[in-house]
Amino acid sequence: MEINVFAELSAAEQEALLERPAHSSQDEVQRAVSAILADVRARGDAAVKEYAARFDKCPEDKIVVSAEEIAAACVRVEPGLKAAIDQAYANIKKFHAAQEPSHVTVETVPGITCQTATHPIEKVGLYVPGGSAPLVSTAMMLGVPAQIAGCAEVVLCSPYPMSDAIIYAATKCGITKLFRLGGAHAVAAMAYGTETMPKVYKIFGPGNQFVTMAKRLVADDPQGAAIDMPAGPSEVLVIADQDADPDFVAADLLSQAEHGPDSQVILVSDSKSLLEAADTALQAQLAVLPRKDIAAKALSKSRFILCKSMDECVAISNRYAPEHLIVQVQDPHSLVPRLSNAGSIFLGALTCESMGDYASGTNHTLPTYGYAKTASALGTDDFRRRYTISYATAAGLRAIGTTVETLATAEGLDAHRNAVTIRLNKIGR
Repeated sequence: MEINVFAELSAAEQEALLERPAHSSQDEVQRAVSAILADVRARGDAAVKEYAARFDKCPEDKIVVSAEEIAAACVRVEPGLKAAIDQAYANIKKFHAAQEPSHVTVETVPGITCQTATHPIEKVGLYVPGGSAPLVSTAMMLGVPAQIAGCAEVVLCSPYPMSDAIIYAATKCGITKLFRLGGAHAVAAMAYGTETMPKVYKIFGPGNQFVTMAKRLVADDPQGAAIDMPAGPSEVLVIADQDADPDFVAADLLSQAEHGPDSQVILVSDSKSLLEAADTALQAQLAVLPRKDIAAKALSKSRFILCKSMDECVAISNRYAPEHLIVQVQDPHSLVPRLSNAGSIFLGALTCESMGDYASGTNHTLPTYGYAKTASALGTDDFRRRYTISYATAAGLRAIGTTVETLATAEGLDAHRNAVTIRLNKIGR
């Protein structure tokens, strides 16, 4: 890997160094996805079955996972994997159950009470990637908070053939409506509903550029569905000092690089010797990875950056706003107050990102592509909606009535003013 000395670059070169890999052929992807969405809206199950056969190689009679198939799949999961899923589920549930909604009740003036309340989103759809890496962990990351929030209807889509482990994880989360569907047509089916797929109000989960585009488009459509967050390819940024273990650093970089060819990994350090040692370790570990070809493509778009100080490392991280941020420095906790933009932060040499991906308890559904500057890690609150409640007594109406009348008049909204005036005239000012 080439080592880039950040301070020696121009502002334009620094900007280019921190650019994400562009999605290829965005216009083509949008046209293709738009056509699929329109077709599913128009023809429902018939269109979904055709796309499932074409893209997922799924037989028409296998799209819906039956209760009998669910039971059989759970039996087939080998005991060791089942135990791992059970422990991961318990940890994820423990962390997400603690994320209780915060309610307030405030009397703003005597007689006017304002409060907040929450309600679970009634119908949600979960998208779990399959293909080359069936993500059983994602089934739990999405299913557990939906279960805790109390969503009344939860559907889960994952490409054919849906793995037994994903089915078992779904049942742990109380999900019984499972569909062997992947890609844009799965998103379309959940967003608009079909004869067999319930229409949902919000869609969660990561996916490839077709899934991501479909989520964006249905979120922009008033007849579609809301989505969890903007997302792109997986990414990690590692901040390391001279005391970091280069083997650990290399392993963390590769754990994200193997996700896909569009993934990006960045290592920033104030130590040239660490960068060089990490590169040596990276090449050695890459050579024996089963997914080395995928990881190598991701590494071709990745960066090693030499900084003049740890302050510059922090500034680069905040500017890049990584999905995953790993801090392997002597005193990682000291940097936390200065790390403002990251989806999830992993502190210390022993806290690898893989722990968060699977079993520590935090959620691995995170904002990517720089959206960590404004978006947050997925949590239980994302499966709830917050609303407000107001109550006024006669004394309260009198206390703020004139204020409301004055402001409504200033805005030229006479009906707004009259709603107060008529009441005040009846009860007396």
